[in-house]
Amino acid sequence: MAYRKKTKNRSRLLITGALAGLANGFFGAGGGLFLVPLLAGWVGLEERRAFATSVAVILPLSVVSVLVYLQKGDIQLLSSLPYLAGGAVGGMIAGKIFQRVQMMWLHRIFGALILYGGVRALLLL
Repeated sequence: MAYRKKTKNRSRLLITGALAGLANGFFGAGGGLFLVPLLAGWVGLEERRAFATSVAVILPLSVVSVLVYLQKGDIQLLSSLPYLAGGAVGGMIAGKIFQRVQMMWLHRIFGALILYGGVRALLLL
């Protein structure tokens, strides 16, 4: 029984990762949109761990996406350096305060960002 559950969980992790990779590849970000809810709900990770795992997974996914886009010539690398610097600072700050933020606020902020992105995407069509 334990093997079956482990195999089922591994399959769910692979599917979750594939969805995050697809989102990241298509949209340049958004893997966390799939990772957080699926890791917490479908895979069964504790919510705070799901948020943290999502952050850890996004870096390798983004590196793969960057390599593909660089190969196609779709990235102006020098123009992206200020965003990288700002993102690194923001990531360090968030990583330091993450444990102090209540899950209720993480849910609200995450939901607001998803809602904002969804409304913006719909209105720009």
